[in-house]
Amino acid sequence: MKHQFAEILDRIPKSGIRAFFDLVLQSKGIISLGVGEPDFPTPEIIRKEAIESIEQGLTSYTSNTGMPELREAISHYLSQYFNCNYDPKTELLISAGVSQGIDITLRALLNPGDEVIIFEPCYVCYAPLITLAGGTPIAIDTCDNQFIPDINTLKSHINKNTKAIIICSPNNPTGAVIDPQTLQQIAELAISHDLWVLSDEIYAELSYQDTYTSIASLPNMKERSIVFNGFSKTYAMTGWRVGYIAGPAPLIDRALKIHQYALLCAPIMGQIAAIKALKEGPKAINPMKASYQKRRDLTINALNEIGLPTEMPGGAFYCFPDIRPTGLNSETFAMKLLQDYQVAVVPGTAFGQRDGFIRICFTTEINALKTALDKIGKFTQAYISH
Repeated sequence: MKHQFAEILDRIPKSGIRAFFDLVLQSKGIISLGVGEPDFPTPEIIRKEAIESIEQGLTSYTSNTGMPELREAISHYLSQYFNCNYDPKTELLISAGVSQGIDITLRALLNPGDEVIIFEPCYVCYAPLITLAGGTPIAIDTCDNQFIPDINTLKSHINKNTKAIIICSPNNPTGAVIDPQTLQQIAELAISHDLWVLSDEIYAELSYQDTYTSIASLPNMKERSIVFNGFSKTYAMTGWRVGYIAGPAPLIDRALKIHQYALLCAPIMGQIAAIKALKEGPKAINPMKASYQKRRDLTINALNEIGLPTEMPGGAFYCFPDIRPTGLNSETFAMKLLQDYQVAVVPGTAFGQRDGFIRICFTTEINALKTALDKIGKFTQAYISH
């Protein structure tokens, strides 16, 4: 048989993260600073809620849009913490994680020729999902602006084909948090050019700043904002695959058409666990967040001391050190560090076109983290000293 496949897939590379970690899995004794997930298990009280539901026989489909109880809880949560009011019946959709939510949203929005602006470095799924939806990703580099979008550069990239802007704050892979003034400027551009803004807020509860602003809460922005959030990072529930989309009812209705045929519904046990997570709220989140912040401070101080300039992340559990002082490119740095010192990081080129950076995830046990940072220091000095 002559195998013929969709040509669009030839334009999409495999994930740079997964390709690198295929190599990591072949090695032993590795300290991994690469996997972007919490090192905590899902809190016990949340696990028990799901276990009890399974034992009670709650293993059926739910509504395509998700359990009404979960949508009600999310609506209350968004109103209480982010000053965003959504009708749980028409403006919320439960997805199988944020990535799936972004996927069906882009497919609901884009027509051939539509452009979507993304700010690099960014999460690896944005550009491929835009392409798969028939759109064209337009990347704007932020490495020279502390990983914050530059408004003048954004203005220069908007044209008649621009359909949407994607933002992620706190950001993966940099941990950068977009300040309120910049958010307001993005909002003003979106309004004046009649654009959608897709806001990935999966790390919102892991902001280390006093307040967090959702772009959807700004004046006249709810009608053109689509917010994505979930439970993977905040509640250490990466394997449960539960997220949600909050947006205008017409958008939710169209995304639902794709969702109901492609997935039917998010798993019921995950939805039940998510309801319990929202009830627990800060009690479940704060101990993990405090641990991340402690490890963040340790990591950033160590990296700057050894000569790798690193911005202090405002949120999430990543940092994005500048490795250019070593004279190595991203992939060479990561590969040599893995081979010579058994420490795994992710080449920065997995998250955009700009070379000279790596991503470090500091959700590693603190003694192992200290050991890894010491090894990075020894490895780095051998190149900086030359």
